[in-house]
Amino acid sequence: MEFTEAQIQRLRELGEGVYDRQFSTPEERERAFTEIFNELTSKNDRSIKDMFSRPGRHLLAKLEADIAAVLTKEGFIEVKTPIIISKAALEKMTITKDSQLYRQVFPIDDKRCLRPMLAPNLYFVMRKLRDRTSGPVRIFEMGSCFRKESRSNNHLEEFTMLNLVELGPEGDPTERLRSLISKVMDTTGLRYETAEECSEVYKTTLDVEVGGVEVASGAVGPHVLDAAHDIHEPWCGAGFGIERLLMEINKKDNIKKVGKSLVYLNGSKID
Repeated sequence: MEFTEAQIQRLRELGEGVYDRQFSTPEERERAFTEIFNELTSKNDRSIKDMFSRPGRHLLAKLEADIAAVLTKEGFIEVKTPIIISKAALEKMTITKDSQLYRQVFPIDDKRCLRPMLAPNLYFVMRKLRDRTSGPVRIFEMGSCFRKESRSNNHLEEFTMLNLVELGPEGDPTERLRSLISKVMDTTGLRYETAEECSEVYKTTLDVEVGGVEVASGAVGPHVLDAAHDIHEPWCGAGFGIERLLMEINKKDNIKKVGKSLVYLNGSKID
């Protein structure tokens, strides 16, 4: 016999590991469960005590600060835009009532919703800044986005996105995109691979994967979406899921352990 589903769930809430051991009797299984559970509980308690003795920033905030330092050094301006956006802004991204992504949107009223992505606002800011400079426009934002997601170890309904975009890059936009992806990923210390994929919104994307888990997606323009935003110049941009990066950096098996939570703090269970 094996651990019960309830036992496996309790163990995974406290730590990472493979719990597919075989047992001859229920008593043997209970002894093994108690031993592992107590060990993980002690480790979790030590981690929480360590936070008191060495207080610091949340894992999310630390990674955001590290990435922001790299991007600002590269000439990018950080922006902060509203979480509430208009549904009309989504329509400009071809996210209409008959699209799959629209069904994941959290509506506020008939005209507004919580943003499922940063791109609509960044298009607006990029256009406004373009008219005030003769050089490239480089901007980035890190902030919460919201989507109705099914239960998954890799998805959150409130998650943190990093979006960066460069309007008017010098040289080949695709090569510049690869360079920017490399600068962000070097900050994480993670080994990654890239692959071209199909996208509902961007048609073709350059996706970034770590151990088979997608952590980012990039695209280049001119693009079919650009005309609706009065953008006509070449550009390149990418969106990174910060919690997915953290999950891989900290070798967690569940994204909830590194996200915004009332149950977990920096990977430790507090509830």
